[in-house]
Amino acid sequence: MTRVELSLAASEQLERLIVTHSLPANTNPRVGRSLRLLEQFPSMGRHLGGQLEGFRFILGPWRWLLIVYAYEEPADRALVVDFQDARSSTAVTSLATRPGNPR
Repeated sequence: MTRVELSLAASEQLERLIVTHSLPANTNPRVGRSLRLLEQFPSMGRHLGGQLEGFRFILGPWRWLLIVYAYEEPADRALVVDFQDARSSTAVTSLATRPGNPR
C-alpha cells in the first residue's frame, strides 16, 4: 500500500483554503477520504506536463479542489505538494493549457 504524505506547504495551503473559501468543519476528513484513494491507486492522477512534469493531480471532495502530488514509485510514496482552486487562473490545470506551455 502506498504511503501518502502531505508537505508542510500543502498543509498550510489547505488551511488557507478552509478560511478563504469558508469550507466546512469536516474538510480535513473529507480530504483524507480523497487521499485514501492514492493509497490503492497512486498513479490514478492525471499527469501534468511542461514545468510540472513528474507531478499529477486528482480532484478532492469538491470538483474545484485540485490535489497536486508526485508519486515516487521506488519508495511507493505519494507526496501531496499543493491544494489549489481549479477555478483560479493560476491553477496548474490553467497553466498547463496556456499557449507556449507544452502539454
